[in-house]
Amino acid sequence: MLVNPSYDVLGIVSTHAPTLPDPSAQYTYRVLVDLVENRLNMINHPPLLEGSNLPLADDKTARLNAGVDFILRASKRFSKTNRLTLLTIGAATDVASAILQDPTIADRIRIVAMAFKDWPEGGPEFNVANDVKAWQVILNSNVPIVVGCGDVCRANLALTFIGAKSLIRQHGPIGAWLWEEYQAWYYRFVKPLRKSDCSKPWIIWDTITLAYVEGMTTQKAYPRPHLKDNMTFDHIKTDRTITWITEVDSKRMWADFLQKLDTYQRSHEVKRTCAPPFLP
Repeated sequence: MLVNPSYDVLGIVSTHAPTLPDPSAQYTYRVLVDLVENRLNMINHPPLLEGSNLPLADDKTARLNAGVDFILRASKRFSKTNRLTLLTIGAATDVASAILQDPTIADRIRIVAMAFKDWPEGGPEFNVANDVKAWQVILNSNVPIVVGCGDVCRANLALTFIGAKSLIRQHGPIGAWLWEEYQAWYYRFVKPLRKSDCSKPWIIWDTITLAYVEGMTTQKAYPRPHLKDNMTFDHIKTDRTITWITEVDSKRMWADFLQKLDTYQRSHEVKRTCAPPFLP
């Protein structure tokens, strides 16, 4: 989204995860700074803020921090007819905290998230497991919600080793860096035993949120469920709905991304950086 001139990105808030060094939101904040200032070579960029380092303690108490304050401030100039879109691609702690701190924000925002395993079960997924209480707050609110689930990501956003290489490697310094990151992740987590078979794919999960706002998905509206503590849905009678992404046009999404990435690199003279990558 930062290389797409049609978007006005107001800010990016880091979040926590149990797989990262503590305090993990501080760690991911440093990743954001490295990505934006070193990899994208952006001198002027939207605010980068540190979010909560811990999940919610309960579904009544916000965890206040600079990220939550920023979300609340940024939402003030939006309304029911012109909502601020919040893309949630990690733990939803800060979004839920903003709702708890100021429930009127439900009239000014919409949430587009990568979350849950499938419909109609819901089910465990990394982003949700990192703060189940936060998702209970969100689903119990009146905020419009769009969800891209794990099963749709697996079906539409999986890239094989060879596929990722042919897709991104030749697209400038940023493309070369993304290819290095893919390889490092692939050999560390997907196929640590470096045998010759590289057919197992890795899923580029969170791009499902961007595909939705770009109009590159299909979706259905369902009655909004209640979330149980085990991350499965309780389908209660309600007049509120949830929008569920059912398919992603990944071919169109990747072509659009590469075109915008190439245009950005040509116009900003992005250079190769030797800064060490951040890897969890």
